Amino acid sequence: MNYEETIAYIHGAYWKGTKDGLQRTRELLALLGNPQDKLRFIHVAGTNGKGSTCAMLASILQAAGYRTGLYTSPFVNRFNERIALNGVPIPDEALADVFTRIRPVVDAMERQPSEFELITCAAMLYYAEQACDVVVLEVGMGGEFDSTNVIQTPLLTIITAMGFGIIKPGGVTLIYGKNPEADRVFQDACARVGARLVVTDHSRIIDHAHTLRGHDLSFGPYAHIRLPLIGSHQVNNSAVVLTAVQELQTRGLAISDEAVYEGMASVRWPARMELLSEKPVFLLDGGHNPHGFAAAARTIRELFRDQRITVLMGVMADKDHGDMIRQLLPLTKRFYTVQPDSPRAMSAQALAEEIRALGGEAEPAGSVRQGVKTMLEQAAEEDVLLAIGSLYMAGDVRTVMGKGA
Repeated sequence: MNYEETIAYIHGAYWKGTKDGLQRTRELLALLGNPQDKLRFIHVAGTNGKGSTCAMLASILQAAGYRTGLYTSPFVNRFNERIALNGVPIPDEALADVFTRIRPVVDAMERQPSEFELITCAAMLYYAEQACDVVVLEVGMGGEFDSTNVIQTPLLTIITAMGFGIIKPGGVTLIYGKNPEADRVFQDACARVGARLVVTDHSRIIDHAHTLRGHDLSFGPYAHIRLPLIGSHQVNNSAVVLTAVQELQTRGLAISDEAVYEGMASVRWPARMELLSEKPVFLLDGGHNPHGFAAAARTIRELFRDQRITVLMGVMADKDHGDMIRQLLPLTKRFYTVQPDSPRAMSAQALAEEIRALGGEAEPAGSVRQGVKTMLEQAAEEDVLLAIGSLYMAGDVRTVMGKGA
């Protein structure tokens, strides 16, 4: 298969069976020689923050000299972003080669794997063949039966929010903390399977400065780390990451202070409060639930105080869009609505009507391109623009702004 045929094959994967579980993933991996057993993992789950956490950890490990895989979902501009090695998405030719070899194995299976199961197995094979030292593995759908959960006990399990299914017997589980009730549940879950629980101590972190260029922060022995990610939530995520580094050091990974500083300073995570322009300020955020919108609203208040902003918004119909709108409504002078490129997307017209019903000003745009163009045409240099609501539209926004892959 060539690249285009490979992408069509991946997105055409479906499963007609009636039972959930990891059986199909395990079966396909076994037929491929169990490549996952040749790898070491850092397994990361959570409702929010897991992607940024993965990106920071992968950047630090790469700076420390480890051949580092980063498996994430979804992608922003191109599918290849989901399977990265040392910061580089899998090349088109390599992606096509891996799936060309996997396809006849899959075709011979009685129960066909789903799309996510297929991608996960392909990633395991690619990373094993590329002799990765460590793979930072982001959970997909979450829970005990997420395909990434086929791995044996990882070097470290990290849970940035709720998600108990990836806690492994005899392993170490690091949690975000700051929720005593949830923390007690994690403590019980770890005790049941014999895992050691580590709770992030956020009191150890100091945010010296927060600007449109990111943060100057300190944590424990690390003074004045440069973090080019925007938003106070990223400071808390960095506390998780730096705690993880200390745990990994106790597990034998050689991560120097220099690698920590270099890795944090060089981390990139597109479409997560990403600065696309400065005059006017144009921020892009993939927030797709009320928690993500609350973080975005908090960041806007921190950086711009009482200045009201213009928002380009597109959401999935199955999300709590009412709560999402309410998070931004007090900060926004006008919304432009779009329909992201997904069958689950809410129409631009329906979203605009809901915003109006809640007291906001909203106008549907014919497309993401038109919405971005309209906002820029009407903006003054001192204005603040925000595109938010779904990663399904983030790639289009980046492309319009000349930031596409």
